[in-house]
Amino acid sequence: MARLLRIGTRGSPLALAQARLVAEALRDTLGWGPERIEIVPITTSGDMIQDRPLAEVGGKALWTKELDRCLADGRTDISVHSMKDVETFRPAEFRIAAMLPRADVRDRLVGAESVEALPEWARVGTSSPRRAAQLLARRSDLNIVPFRGNVATRLRKLEMGEADATLLAAAGLERLGHPEIGVVVEDMLPAPSQGAIGIETLADNKQVAGLMAAIGDRATEICVAAERRLLEGLGGDCHTPVAGLAECDGESIRLRAEILTNDGTEVSRGEARFAADDRDAPLALARQLLDTASPALRAQFSG
Repeated sequence: MARLLRIGTRGSPLALAQARLVAEALRDTLGWGPERIEIVPITTSGDMIQDRPLAEVGGKALWTKELDRCLADGRTDISVHSMKDVETFRPAEFRIAAMLPRADVRDRLVGAESVEALPEWARVGTSSPRRAAQLLARRSDLNIVPFRGNVATRLRKLEMGEADATLLAAAGLERLGHPEIGVVVEDMLPAPSQGAIGIETLADNKQVAGLMAAIGDRATEICVAAERRLLEGLGGDCHTPVAGLAECDGESIRLRAEILTNDGTEVSRGEARFAADDRDAPLALARQLLDTASPALRAQFSG
């Protein structure tokens, strides 16, 4: 009997939906039957801590450390991640072996027809420093209130009146079967890696990595790598508002990015075009953003 492949994933509805997308891609591409794959839900620290922003209690590692432990211990063969929740610097024993084709990278506003249509002093629920800063840059009157939890929890909080509006990733809503919820915000750069599903393996497990490569989407992998390289150059963490989007443009990559003060009063923007294999260009763009920023904005990226 062929060996079972165990997929480690967070246990949230969205994470499970993403794991099922990976399983479906493996079945369709490799001709595997359902008996070849087992989805293993794992509770992470990020799922358990709901009363504080992640930036205050450990950052993105709270989404990955339990999955890492299961992968390292051999309890799972791969981990499936939302790439925007994966730390910029990962332990050397792991590698992102593949990414599925990227979904919609944009945010959706739920609760109003546009950011401009929000009432004066409206309360917008989000625990994302990037979303908060981008909103405040456009509407300094808005009140940002903390919003944690999965998509259903945040929508329920909105219905209960804890906020007037919130922002959610379009990709997550679509994967949960709710593409009709909210209004796309066209002119707001997303978080780096938003909309991308990554498949991680042990770095030395070439057999499993080779199988995962069969379902990988090269354009997504190139663009997300450029966005993560930008984050390396900025040296920021989950406290720092960063937006970035790389897109394939013929034989080159177009990378747009911005860094913001937490209160949205300053934004440093930039853009670069470069060859897909140019790993230095995203670092140069990061330096440009920092060089043109004020000392106050640069200070957010100094630690």
